Amino acid sequence: MTEPDPAHPSSANPAARALRFIEQALLMVAALMTLGAAGAEVAAVYQRGSIVLADILLMFLYTEVIAMIAVFYTGKASSFVFPIFIAITAIARLIVLQGKDMQAENVVFEAGAILLLAFAALVMGRVRAD
Repeated sequence: MTEPDPAHPSSANPAARALRFIEQALLMVAALMTLGAAGAEVAAVYQRGSIVLADILLMFLYTEVIAMIAVFYTGKASSFVFPIFIAITAIARLIVLQGKDMQAENVVFEAGAILLLAFAALVMGRVRAD
């Protein structure tokens, strides 16, 4: 009988191994879907013949999702910070897309949300480092 791997305490538990496999499979599906969406966006930009700020911000969203998936695979950084970065980029994209049509107080609220999320990312980074 093989000894459990001390680096992975759940390696002896079949249910834990199955859940880990499912997690890895879903992460791969998410990565492939993200790459497909990024490719479709690049094709749309190419067909349109112009690049706007919203396109660039959308590519940053895709990049952050891929980075978050990479963090799950490597475990080298706090995985909680990446969803915060994704939320910040998504709100910034929303402001860019709807900026002229939005009421001024809504822009202030969304900018405040970005500030709050940035503070949360800072705190999460500090907590993880300590």
